[in-house]
Amino acid sequence: MSSPALKTVVTKEPASRIGRATVKGRFLFAGDEKLFVRGVTYGPFGPDGTDREYPDLALARRDFAQMAEAGVNAIRTYSVPPLWLLDLAGDFGLRVMVGLSWSQHVTFLDDPTIRREIIERVRTSVRTGDRHPAILCYAIGNEIPSSIVRWHGPAKIERFLHALYETAKSEDDTALITYANYPTTEYLQLPFLDLVSFNVYLNSTTALAGYLNQLLNFAGDRPLVVSEIGMDSRRNGLSRQAKTIEEQVGAIIDAGCAGTFLFSWTDEWHRGGASIDDWDFGLTQRDRAPKPALAVVSRAFREGIESRVPRWPRVSIVLCSYNGQRHIEESLAAIGRLDYPDFEVIVVDDGSTDQTAAIASRHDVRLIRTENRGLSAARNTGLHAATGEIVAYIDDDAYPDREWLKRLAMVFLRTDYAGVGGPNIPPEGDCFVAQCVALAPGGPIHVLLTDTEAEHIPGCNMAFRRAELLEIGGFDPRFRTAGDDVDVCWRIQQQGWKLGFTAAATVFHHRRGSVRTYWKQQVGYGRAEAMLERKWPEKYNAAGYLSWAGRIYNAAGLSSLSRGRIYHGTWGSAAYQRLYAAPTSFFDALPLLPEWYLVIAFLAALSVVGLVWNPLLLAAPLFAVAAGLPVVKAVMTAWRLSYSTAKIRAGWWKALALIAGLHLLHPLARLVGRFKFGLHPWRPRGATRTSPRFRRVSIWTEKARTAEEWLSHFQAGLRSAGNPGLAGGEYDNWDLEVQGGLLGAARTRMAVEEHGNGRQMLRFRIWPRYSRVGLFTTLLLLGLGGAAAYDAALPAAAILFGAGAALGVRILYESASAMHNLTNVLEAVRHPGIRREAPANPVPLSAVARNS
Repeated sequence: MSSPALKTVVTKEPASRIGRATVKGRFLFAGDEKLFVRGVTYGPFGPDGTDREYPDLALARRDFAQMAEAGVNAIRTYSVPPLWLLDLAGDFGLRVMVGLSWSQHVTFLDDPTIRREIIERVRTSVRTGDRHPAILCYAIGNEIPSSIVRWHGPAKIERFLHALYETAKSEDDTALITYANYPTTEYLQLPFLDLVSFNVYLNSTTALAGYLNQLLNFAGDRPLVVSEIGMDSRRNGLSRQAKTIEEQVGAIIDAGCAGTFLFSWTDEWHRGGASIDDWDFGLTQRDRAPKPALAVVSRAFREGIESRVPRWPRVSIVLCSYNGQRHIEESLAAIGRLDYPDFEVIVVDDGSTDQTAAIASRHDVRLIRTENRGLSAARNTGLHAATGEIVAYIDDDAYPDREWLKRLAMVFLRTDYAGVGGPNIPPEGDCFVAQCVALAPGGPIHVLLTDTEAEHIPGCNMAFRRAELLEIGGFDPRFRTAGDDVDVCWRIQQQGWKLGFTAAATVFHHRRGSVRTYWKQQVGYGRAEAMLERKWPEKYNAAGYLSWAGRIYNAAGLSSLSRGRIYHGTWGSAAYQRLYAAPTSFFDALPLLPEWYLVIAFLAALSVVGLVWNPLLLAAPLFAVAAGLPVVKAVMTAWRLSYSTAKIRAGWWKALALIAGLHLLHPLARLVGRFKFGLHPWRPRGATRTSPRFRRVSIWTEKARTAEEWLSHFQAGLRSAGNPGLAGGEYDNWDLEVQGGLLGAARTRMAVEEHGNGRQMLRFRIWPRYSRVGLFTTLLLLGLGGAAAYDAALPAAAILFGAGAALGVRILYESASAMHNLTNVLEAVRHPGIRREAPANPVPLSAVARNS
């Protein structure tokens, strides 16, 4: 039967030409066209007195014709279908997610025989598929029960699924492989899968949208397919089923998933050989009569994203380039293919000396040529030339997905975000070194406060409301090559505005193709860090490191050696069981911090001194341990990364060595860049003309404030002076702390005297604070120097005494500097009614008591 509402014209694609689907970043592709999976689950059906799990040819043909008419382009089966059914599906343009069924509802890992049988069954099943072109992907499992996962432990399940993945790939290396997970075992980490699949049943559209955003971030650079979703019409009614499914499909389209499978095509459903008669999840009834849900699904599939947005704002794409001839042709060609009704392209050639301008002139762009003034200045040139209400920035070595602008515009239209960004993914076609660099630290990353709100969006994929960007003055021209995106994000948030993030607005960004260019890039990033610290000192600690409030999303970020904690709920009863990654501890991250190389150098120096005083040879083992820790950490981190691309899989050990090497190279390059431009632990934090001793400061005011208001006022003064004060905590007996460096600081405690009629005397007690590690190291060096002198090893004694004395002087200098800075700010901050000294005849305390 067919419905008048289902007259969609569908071009059938014969199986001989349907072709295998491929993965490109977060999306599925059929050839050069993006493939959004518009699927339904099919079966399992009853045997009808036979051993068949599928209907006969005539009924299957009628089903597939009805599906094609409704705009369905994929089906999901829960076992390997016969070849005739795959042929028939291909004839109607349907691709098939093939489920590989096995005994996953028992403790299968406890019995070696069962394990071998499962692996062999997967091997045989994939072989039965005969590399059929209509196969969309294989699902190597479906919802292993959470109790079974808890019984064996997640790590063992992950390793076994990896073994099934490798088994399937060995039989069909062109097939895509997935595993149909569900929220109760969301914590399973399966980075080797080609695409991520989740069965999700949430009737609340708001809850579903939020969970999809979480899953998209969880999926990383891979496509996310919602492998089951639906509603039972028996319990909820036909109208509610139709309305809910329409909203669910809309949420999936809005989120930017790679597609979905509606559960199910028909109410006819069997399990364990028995008919299930008390559930009606189908889009059609058992006799294939359409339900209202089929019509709304057909309409949602047919209209796609277009029906979700009432209007599209004008967007100006700004591409800035300096000698970018290598990739700009690819970038501009992809921009020209964007699926968006109203946009302009502005190319700012920032004084290139190669063929950049000539290449850009061959495209439909507005080319602006300037002298070389740096990236920020070029971005401002594009901003002022833009005519769109949204200005989107992309780099000359990146190219966008076709829906890039639509996905950005949708977020702007539905929120008040001042800026919106998306992920940047390395293209599959990059060279071996570039693919390894993509798994190394230091790449362009986004930092998220929530699944949809960002703290930072990288410059290769960011867009802003033009009015808001102009209001903050655009980009800071001092950032010529890097750091401009971080600065503009902070300035936007300083205004009280927010930044958004959507995983669907994707660009493909080439990574550095050689170790030399990677080194140069990281040194440049170190320079940008130094520049940012000078402008935003309050965001950096004494060691010169920035602490992000959000979570850093980076495929090659430093991962904790611990797995984290899984929320199971009481007795494993939680419906949504998640992995809460433990925050990276200081000691876990320490071996790959740039300054750890200074520790190695210090121990190496002690070992060298041991050549003239033998007791110091004991430092040699410590030096070996210190030097070995970064190597161990780098190898362990690289080992845990997924080598998913064919090039990396072909040279796995070579990739492991290169990625580990890049993890070691990264902090060293940042160290060079940071130190070269003044960002080091002993960087000057202000001059000093005082000694590190206890001091008192008194300030008279005739305009009373609370103690909290005064402290906030003085903290703002410290911030404007370039040395932000740290506020004391709830259990601290001090109010403000100022850093003089890594080794010394100053603290103050305030008391407020009330003198009546709004007059107050503010009294501050200021004292130095010395680094305990610094003092210990100083005493250690001096003690070793004394021991060396006692042994008549005068050269060693001189070296050790000199190092200890220098360190001690540095501690005193930094503490004195902090004292000087804090005192100056307290005395210099001006406020109506404030002055340094009290009047000659202040109000007597007895009068204060009478007036209070």
